[in-house]
Amino acid sequence: MNKDMIELYSDYLIASFGQTTATGLANLLQGSIYHDSITRFLNSETLTAKEQWQLIKPMLRQHENATPNAIGYLIFDDTIQPKPHTSVDDINCWHYDHTQNKNVKGINLLNCLYHRKDINIPLSYDIITKPNVFTDDKGKVKRKSDKTKNQRLLDMFDRAIKNQVKFDYVLADSWFSAKATFKHIRKANKHFIFALKSNRLVALTADDREKGNFVRIDESNLPDNTPVHGFLNDYHDEVLLLRRVFTNKDGSTGVLYLVCSDLQCDKDKFINGYQKRWQVEVYHKSLKQNANLGKSPAHSQRARFNHMFLATYAVFKLECLKIKTKLNHFALRTKLLVSANQSAFAQLKAISGA
Repeated sequence: MNKDMIELYSDYLIASFGQTTATGLANLLQGSIYHDSITRFLNSETLTAKEQWQLIKPMLRQHENATPNAIGYLIFDDTIQPKPHTSVDDINCWHYDHTQNKNVKGINLLNCLYHRKDINIPLSYDIITKPNVFTDDKGKVKRKSDKTKNQRLLDMFDRAIKNQVKFDYVLADSWFSAKATFKHIRKANKHFIFALKSNRLVALTADDREKGNFVRIDESNLPDNTPVHGFLNDYHDEVLLLRRVFTNKDGSTGVLYLVCSDLQCDKDKFINGYQKRWQVEVYHKSLKQNANLGKSPAHSQRARFNHMFLATYAVFKLECLKIKTKLNHFALRTKLLVSANQSAFAQLKAISGA
């Protein structure tokens, strides 16, 4: 692992406000490093979760030790970096975007964010590749991944357990609420707070469960914003169910159905715990806007993998700077942009007056 180049390239991603290129970085450094060296670095060893853990571990352990009584959360969610004009291959292909309810051409990343007392650390990620090409019943050529997203989620979960990350709850939306995922999390003595789809079958009493009287959760007469003991039709343990009613920005009323495996969880802990999931949405926004995720100068698969690794690491560095400066990622980038504009303006004045 070339630590010097990792630090250099990730700093470049943070400081750059245009297309990032090997030539651009070489010019920025005034030829102290040639663009060929940067290209070779991006195409050398593939940077993986192992290297990511080595980079973030010191800060993570320091934060854990400084907050011994804080609740830790693993937050899982995926995001798509649109690449509509890039040709289709294993990495850049069509994915279903559940936020837009349509297929989007681009790069799909499944991320694991570690949240603990106002600090967000990108713990791991997985690029959803689709190497398997097939023709569907309508004669349309499509691609398929070797693993489901739930399998990838559990791989990252197991890695966090192996690395002894101190967390208590796993958070994710309804797209990941499979019974196998719930069982796997509980087997490791961790708890989950997940969203459920409105058609998930539930029973609110042990008697109804025994009789097989399951109903859709949106037809179960759950009280608003109050945890209720109940059962899922495909999961053996008792859980807490909650109908979360909230007001959207446009004034409309929204409803979210949640499940929690921790039977001792009160209303505030339940609701506030799931609201921590919003942190991963902010992380995705920072990854795209502040770390130039979609502006890779690379064409080879390995180089693109490494660019995404380095963008993830760049967001981690922004988080470290947030702790130091008390400025969020976007405020930090704005400060850099203002400084760059001031420098450019002064240079323009100097040239004009020469």
